[in-house]
Amino acid sequence: MTRARRETSAGGVVFRVGAGPDGAPVPLFLLIRDSYRNWGFPKGHLEAGEQPPAAAIREVSEETGLSDVALRGEIETIDWYFRFRGRLIHKVCYFYLMETGCERTEPQRAEGITACRWAPIDDALRMISYANARRVLQRAHEMISTNAPIGEGRPNA
Repeated sequence: MTRARRETSAGGVVFRVGAGPDGAPVPLFLLIRDSYRNWGFPKGHLEAGEQPPAAAIREVSEETGLSDVALRGEIETIDWYFRFRGRLIHKVCYFYLMETGCERTEPQRAEGITACRWAPIDDALRMISYANARRVLQRAHEMISTNAPIGEGRPNA
């Protein structure tokens, strides 16, 4: 039996406070579309000696153009298996909740990111291509919901 090669990545579920249909503040989540036209979250490999939180912030910045993000906590670590060029890969990805006040994004087209989009929770859950990413988003939304109301300070975040 062939052993899987382990790859470690880190990424972020970024949110900002926006206005809902009634004008009330709501969290908007940032999704990226990859070269396969799948929607998900910015993430990428850890560099040598890099810790997962630092890698997550770097990857979010590189893939979305956001330079001002604040880490709000670890959401969860997910893993999955896939084949790439005939080799079995065991991918482990650390996801972190991040907050920004910035709206403007710039997809990293050189890395195959074709679009960035802010979406409220229901739209984001429909858009996300993978079940494990939907679970990460649901957990991120729960983390936000259990803190202070959106738009107010969250000192314990």
